[in-house]
Amino acid sequence: MSPRRSLRLGFTLVELLVVIAIIGVLVGLLLPAVQAAREAARRMSCSNNVKQIGLAIHNYHSSYNQLPIYGGGTTSPDGAGYTYADGLGNTTTGGGYNRLRLSFLVGLTPFFEQQAMWEQISNPFNQNTVTIDDPTTSMTSPWSPMGPNPGYQNGYPPFATEMATLRCPSDPGTGLPAQGRTNYTGCLGDGYFGFERSNPKTNGQESSPHAERQRGTQRGVFVHRQSLGFRDILDGLSNTIMCGEIATDLGDMDTRTDLLRVPGGSTGGPGTGSAVLDPTVCSNSPQIDPQRPQFWSPTTPRDNSVGGLITSATDRRGFRWADCGPMFTGFFTVLPPNSTSCNMSEITIEAGPMSTSSRHQGGTHVLMGDGAVKFITDSIDAGNSNATTPYYAVHGNNGSYISENGVGQGSPYGLWGALGTRASKEVIDEQF
Repeated sequence: MSPRRSLRLGFTLVELLVVIAIIGVLVGLLLPAVQAAREAARRMSCSNNVKQIGLAIHNYHSSYNQLPIYGGGTTSPDGAGYTYADGLGNTTTGGGYNRLRLSFLVGLTPFFEQQAMWEQISNPFNQNTVTIDDPTTSMTSPWSPMGPNPGYQNGYPPFATEMATLRCPSDPGTGLPAQGRTNYTGCLGDGYFGFERSNPKTNGQESSPHAERQRGTQRGVFVHRQSLGFRDILDGLSNTIMCGEIATDLGDMDTRTDLLRVPGGSTGGPGTGSAVLDPTVCSNSPQIDPQRPQFWSPTTPRDNSVGGLITSATDRRGFRWADCGPMFTGFFTVLPPNSTSCNMSEITIEAGPMSTSSRHQGGTHVLMGDGAVKFITDSIDAGNSNATTPYYAVHGNNGSYISENGVGQGSPYGLWGALGTRASKEVIDEQF
């Protein structure tokens, strides 16, 4: 009789390794698909947020027969701008007037289900107080209606609050040093020279040279401190961009969100190498890291100088939803989406080449005037990025240039520029 053979149980080591290898290959194949599905869901959620802002703007217009003002708020009767909470003009910025520095998003809050936030801002009573301590006085005072200057919040709770409707799920930025992030901004047109520095004098009214610059260069749906409505969008609501998406800064020296200072400004001459004459001074800057073209070189100075990065950690793209400074809540249709961004001053109310941007692959969301949400690719026709703005007049001895940017004419920045202007008689016959 032959001996009984024992039954073999389990796997050999080779078989186990083969199974593990197969599982690893399958996970490697499936992981990109899972990540893509997650990003698609985040992108859809972002699109829905943009749609909600569009509905809020249309409801606001139905209620008030105008668009929310880009640069509204309060100012003192004598035009002094700041009136501090202690009433003595001491160097605290807790209460008092906000110097007409509020973004268009502040007025929209009750229209995208933030009525409680609006009540807190417009009727503060005593629920928000600021403690004032300086050599001459020490007191606790309520915040003023409509809040303080967003550039000097001093802990003002509403402006420092992040709201889900204003955040893109694909943008991981959160918390300090930002003071209430937003990923959604207003379209300011195809010209940024002449953006007013927010001078508080003359009771908030612009001086004549500044007003002329605004009429000439700010051709978007939103104009700083001007009341506009759908009636002013002569190119048609479906042909005009009203809002757009931006990425917020993550502290990684991203060229889209961490602004480089370049020559130029709203009150000085354009000068050599100015972004006024050449918007590509940003994208051609020697400070860009050649190894990582989307980031500034680690050796780039952070000192507010021309050619250096803006010093303040709170002055980055999208860092203050309540502030009308273009770096926070505005963009220009000069350079295509996801281009390098710069500012013509360390002053946050100044402007420069700042386009839309996002954490999505290949483009950004924009909101058209009729409420439609479009995804604009980085490769959209942006015309001649080297097109310079013509100068027609110089006022007084202060070197203040008037830039008319071809008033009544089409944008030199291709389809992208045409979509950003409200009344330049362009005919949009391309798919985008």
